[in-house]
Amino acid sequence: MQGLVKKNRLSTVHFLINSMMIELFAEPFDPWSWLQNYQQAQSITAASAVGHKVGATSVFVGTMRDFNEGDDVQSMVLEHYPGMTEKHLTAIADDAMEQWDIEDIAIAHRYGEVFPGDTLVCIVVWSSHRKAAYEANRRVMEDLKSKAPFWKKETLSEGHRWVAKNTKGY
Repeated sequence: MQGLVKKNRLSTVHFLINSMMIELFAEPFDPWSWLQNYQQAQSITAASAVGHKVGATSVFVGTMRDFNEGDDVQSMVLEHYPGMTEKHLTAIADDAMEQWDIEDIAIAHRYGEVFPGDTLVCIVVWSSHRKAAYEANRRVMEDLKSKAPFWKKETLSEGHRWVAKNTKGY
């Protein structure tokens, strides 16, 4: 799938042919403003062909916790492999669009240094019905946690450690 890539110092944006968007942020972002801007740009909530088909929107926002594996976490550095990360996230979104009746999907993810309370990820799925929106959103999040090439280095009061595995989602 070919897409338009826009780069600046804060993010890499992919606008793909089927309306899907993948965006990576190096700096903090507000998931609600990001979602509103995307919806306005895509006219999802306006009177459009896609807008009339959408009956459900499922939104997941993940934030950084201040603990992991029984330890207090002061901050974390999320590293990723530019190009590869976007490719994996696009494949995950494509898989969801093939498996469920989804009208659109958007994924935003942070990288760089993050702190407790910072938004790490926002996944939005638009569908005609809530079941597809909920199920697709959950699958995208679980696949992102287990398949996307992000590496986490936590800062603890006693030093640093690399996160060996992600917490099970369910």
